[in-house]
Amino acid sequence: MQVGAANHTIKMRHNLGIYVVLAGMAGLIVLGAASLSSTQSYHPPVSNRLDMLLVNDWRFIRQDVAGGERTDFDDSSWSVVKLPYTWNNLDGQDGNDDYYRGIGWYRTHCTVEKAFAGRRFFLKCDGAFLVTDVYVNGHYLGEHRGGFAAFAFDVTPYLKAGADNVIAIKVNNAVNPNVPPLSADFTFFGGLYREVHLLVTDPVHVSPLDYGSPGVYLTTTEVNTNSAKLQVETVLANALASPKAVTLRAILTDAATNVVARVTTDVTLPAAAASNFVMSTSIARPHLWNGLADPYLYRVFVEVVADGKIADAVSQPLGFRWFSVDPEKGFFLNGHYLDLHGVCMHQDWFGRGWALGEPERSTNFALLKEIGATALRLSHYEHHDETYQLADQNGIVVWSEIPLVNCITESPEFYANAKQQLIEMIRQRYNHPSVVCWGVFNEITMKPGPPPTALVRQLAELAHREDPTRPATSAANAGDKEPSNWCTELNAFNRYFGWYNGKLDDFGPWVDDIHKHHPDRPIGISEYGAGASVRQHEEGTVYQPAPGGKFHPEEYQNLYHESQWQQMKVRPFLWCKFVWNLCDFAVEARKEGDTPGRNDKGLVTYDRQIRKDAFYWYKANWTTNPMVYITGHTFADRMTNAVVAKVYSNCDSVELIVNGVSQGFRVSTNCIFTWPVTLLDGTNSVRAIGTKGEISTTDALAWTAPAQNSAIASTARKVNEN
Repeated sequence: MQVGAANHTIKMRHNLGIYVVLAGMAGLIVLGAASLSSTQSYHPPVSNRLDMLLVNDWRFIRQDVAGGERTDFDDSSWSVVKLPYTWNNLDGQDGNDDYYRGIGWYRTHCTVEKAFAGRRFFLKCDGAFLVTDVYVNGHYLGEHRGGFAAFAFDVTPYLKAGADNVIAIKVNNAVNPNVPPLSADFTFFGGLYREVHLLVTDPVHVSPLDYGSPGVYLTTTEVNTNSAKLQVETVLANALASPKAVTLRAILTDAATNVVARVTTDVTLPAAAASNFVMSTSIARPHLWNGLADPYLYRVFVEVVADGKIADAVSQPLGFRWFSVDPEKGFFLNGHYLDLHGVCMHQDWFGRGWALGEPERSTNFALLKEIGATALRLSHYEHHDETYQLADQNGIVVWSEIPLVNCITESPEFYANAKQQLIEMIRQRYNHPSVVCWGVFNEITMKPGPPPTALVRQLAELAHREDPTRPATSAANAGDKEPSNWCTELNAFNRYFGWYNGKLDDFGPWVDDIHKHHPDRPIGISEYGAGASVRQHEEGTVYQPAPGGKFHPEEYQNLYHESQWQQMKVRPFLWCKFVWNLCDFAVEARKEGDTPGRNDKGLVTYDRQIRKDAFYWYKANWTTNPMVYITGHTFADRMTNAVVAKVYSNCDSVELIVNGVSQGFRVSTNCIFTWPVTLLDGTNSVRAIGTKGEISTTDALAWTAPAQNSAIASTARKVNEN
């Protein structure tokens, strides 16, 4: 079985009227000329579209109030907050298992220029958890169910140009049996935790109402090094009471803003309606988006011309690439094998919850680039669009998924909402070349509930209808006899041998058995990991800790990842390998490790301040620039003077120097270098020098050894456990 995205017949997804632009087509739509390989520089035109970011001067109260939507409501006693803002940033991470799950209200005032009269207004939320009701000037616009997708409402009938307008938004993060996720191993941070926008457009415009998408869909097919086909689908809306003749054009530019292709068509839009229009072209010798090696991006500008002027303009990223997955050989990008290794990543941050900004998201990607991740699993929900943009720009392949986690409700409402969230995710993130698959569930049999197979099968089919160019996938926790595991084109498993169950060396036999019994199925590892505290350590023999216990020594996490990665890297049939997790994250119900309310399986601490030893284990395995790292940077106060110094490095050889004395050179075939070392009482200087070819690199630290070595060593584990 080959799963790929190189050559597909595209069936348009949208249920609006569809008009296909073809060369030589007569009648309503006529194709204009397409110019290829132009060196003309493109300058985006000034259009009537305005995006007003509404983030300042919001009033907030964490409770339900009667009349909170009214324009004359007195909110002067409410808190003043700036978006993004979640009400669980503190109580959702403190481990008391009592964080607020309920209603919060947000209110703000907005004045738009009187000159905007006669234009269209849309209120767009980039994300609010979980159920959101929106009001403008006391008028109810509607409800959105789902905590991670963007959504928009047409507020034109109720917004007054040249006057003060009151926007009121009620958000409820209480458990809702008809909206996934019902439960999960992460905190559900309530509120308007992403930005809110007021979009102002011409009456003739690219619609923002198609499931919160940009209204432009870019499909690349028959991509190779010699040529590629591009299809541009645009959702055009005409809010006028009569039909309107417009010119629609799409301009493809390269990274230097030179025009590569231009397609133009004249169309007549029906009155008071939205319709989809499709234009197609081909380009020669496309510069491919090629992951970390060359994340090359084009851009497509869609312009709507009415009465000789630019009425609206929207731009979207574009990358030409093709990929395939072979059940025996793994993942291929642009015809070449690519080892898809990386991490899963949540969107929360210590003290901020989900209310992140650009600096935090950029920091996450700096860590991903540093560790050498080629792939990223966005767990367990649709992330902010900027996250996908950063993945595009950095060449990191993305698995994007919906929050169908743990169990389901057997109801038409739950099924419908799960499908809605899948459609939202696909249409909103469709144009990002970094995305290669759509995840439809995570550990859906983790908790007792109705059988999920029927819903999973429907979601997989829906994903294919929405986007035939990308396969669906899933992250299963059940054994291979569970039917819901096998509903998607790509398959993956969450496995924690040596942590939650079994032994470290159980992984290889297990995955070989799965591969043997399902030789035609692409098998991947969607999660594996072990907890670790940078404040808890174990000297000498390291024992497997209780996962739910208070003692999670960093040294065991090191052994865990050394074992699991060495078993995975020799099995190329694994199409993906994702560590759980990039960073520690909030789980309010957890009471384990050194911090209640924390899942400590991250390779980096929750505040992004400390890279754990295991981070450097993967950096040694996943990067090629010379690096060397002495494990135990956070284990400064040693428990005995007889220690084994361990170094992670991708160098050809490493020398260890303790207190100015060389301990000798070591070579390694697995990036692990060790020396038995006797430390002096008190402070010891330790330095490692790695050499790769003619390049040398160093790492250094200081360890303090106690005077009463034997007594302290014998009680080391007991002290740490207490």
